[in-house]
Amino acid sequence: MRNVRRVGWSLLPPLTFVAIVALWAVAIPIFGIPPYLLPGPGGVFTRLISDTPQLWDNSLVTLTEVLLGFGLTLLSAIPLGLVIALSPLAKQIVYPPLMLLQLVPKIAVAPLFLVWLGFGIESKVLLTLLMTFFPLLLASISGFQILDNRFLYLTQSMGASWWQTFRYLRIPAALPVIFSGIKTSATIATTAAIVAEFVGANKGLGYVLLRSTSTMDMELTFAVLVVLTIIGIAINYIVEFAEWAMTPWERAKNN
Repeated sequence: MRNVRRVGWSLLPPLTFVAIVALWAVAIPIFGIPPYLLPGPGGVFTRLISDTPQLWDNSLVTLTEVLLGFGLTLLSAIPLGLVIALSPLAKQIVYPPLMLLQLVPKIAVAPLFLVWLGFGIESKVLLTLLMTFFPLLLASISGFQILDNRFLYLTQSMGASWWQTFRYLRIPAALPVIFSGIKTSATIATTAAIVAEFVGANKGLGYVLLRSTSTMDMELTFAVLVVLTIIGIAINYIVEFAEWAMTPWERAKNN
């Protein structure tokens, strides 16, 4: 019975997707929506097939921007969050400038990146880094501070070294919180790359999306949106798998 329930829960997402597509296909003839406003799923699927080379090439460009920007976020936000969480001096010196940087609208500085770095991949990667950095930084700070000090006193009284306490107490306590920040930043990463391509690019899914909307090619526009959704789902599943692999104690709890 338990296995049947698990299978049922696992089937809910694809069944929901099928239901949405079915409602989409049925609503167009019922409400008489013209194709230049909302194309049918059949037309979108046809464009996905016929424009596969164009969508594939531009997907690789956007995916490269996302992975580089998000990778830099992982390499910088988590260690910096650890330093801020454990050092009161770093919290007073480093955190306020980062907070001011977060308050600056990212869309406003995107044209500056374009002027400074040009139309290449660098400006897109930097904007992706800037938009995904702060959510992961906050999650990292919270995660590394979440451990109850009584556990630290207990391990110190038992002769545990700083590294042993960090490895076996602080990191396991912090990982679930950090992964929640990683999921948030991963969701933002694709949006950040697309926004950067909107500001100035000659390739990438954002460029294709901007070009297709300007020519009222709604089928291609929706095809790009489908590809972006697939990329977002793939990134989310990768993060979910990484969390599953790195937090076995959470799996034990759920079982």
